[in-house]
Amino acid sequence: MLLAVDIGNTNIVFGCVNDKGEVVLFERISTNHNATSTEYAVLIRNILEMNNFSTSDIDDAIMSSVVPSVAGTVIQAVKKLFGIDIMTVGPGVKTGLNILIDNPAQLGSDQVVDAVAGINQYSVPQIIIDMGTATTVSVVDKNKNYLGGLIIAGMGTATNALTAKTAQLPKINFEVPEKVIGTNTIDCMKSGMMYSNACALDGIIERIEEEIGEKCTVVATGGLAELVLPLCRRDIILDKSLLIKGLTVIYRKNKSRK
Repeated sequence: MLLAVDIGNTNIVFGCVNDKGEVVLFERISTNHNATSTEYAVLIRNILEMNNFSTSDIDDAIMSSVVPSVAGTVIQAVKKLFGIDIMTVGPGVKTGLNILIDNPAQLGSDQVVDAVAGINQYSVPQIIIDMGTATTVSVVDKNKNYLGGLIIAGMGTATNALTAKTAQLPKINFEVPEKVIGTNTIDCMKSGMMYSNACALDGIIERIEEEIGEKCTVVATGGLAELVLPLCRRDIILDKSLLIKGLTVIYRKNKSRK
């Protein structure tokens, strides 16, 4: 069974994929920048066990990361726990994605993995939204070329900045209020954050389609996507395990190189 790991600034996604290509485990945890390799090894083992798997079920692993310091720790953890070297998405790894941005090396590995999954799972042209610490929007044309995209402050990042810069605005949970028009501070903040992001996605999709001159398949992933998507007026496919699927595709393209 393949262990797939995506390390983000706020969360780490763990997934397991069986020999049939099915995602049989999916867990999201907070990124701990101070954890040791042993602590991550214990955490990974616990995740496997609580999903009725054992360390002996894992025979290979692949990882993408936008946090180099944590990536190194997880690499050591995987080595300790399974006795294997983890494949890492980066230079020299085949993805099958033709990246047309000014400097392809600047594209985050998470966006690469999302796009690889997208072109293998859904019709093109395509818009891929990943709602994490930042909300990234990627655009793939009808020939499966990665054209570029947008980077937006994530909901958590924006909310933290708002509360940090104001004296009387409290921290909030991300929940959909009963009405768009809030009648107290908490509901006003919830409504503002939730609906502004939903409207932003609707508007961005419309403008991207205008720019490329075609309707697009729109796919979204990330920890906050399932909260915001029901408020959007555009049809958007929610795929929570998009990153795991993309890592699986990349692993299979590079397996013979290991």
